[in-house]
Amino acid sequence: MTIKIAQSDADIRRAVPAMLALRSHLTPEEAFERIRAQQASDGFVIAFVEPENPEETVPAVVGYRYLNFLYSGKTLYIDDLSTLPEGRGKGYANALLDFVIDQARQAGCQCVSLDSGQNPARYDAHRLYLNKRFNIASHHFKLDL
Repeated sequence: MTIKIAQSDADIRRAVPAMLALRSHLTPEEAFERIRAQQASDGFVIAFVEPENPEETVPAVVGYRYLNFLYSGKTLYIDDLSTLPEGRGKGYANALLDFVIDQARQAGCQCVSLDSGQNPARYDAHRLYLNKRFNIASHHFKLDL
């Protein structure tokens, strides 16, 4: 399985359908524009599973960035990890997590962290995170403005 970091607008556009499986409130163009804005402002990285046939749809994607926190030091933060429904159960998310964990080690990070929604649709993802030795370290609170 090949993991590729998106280097071009075309790469990002190929990864957007997989991202929309998680971020369904966005249109493809909104997702593309937000990704490009995050890349410019925050060093956001998109990596995806490259299908064997480049004409096929990208089945899974991860979006992450490097942050520094007082509580954890240099951190690779996963904003998004998403697999198309037809790609689930094939090890794509597992491979993407292995990839970002390796990227974090190479970058000298002290940890990898992510937030995940609390609903039954996310339970399979939670099992994966726990199997990868992630710990539930906090609750994330949000105030919409």
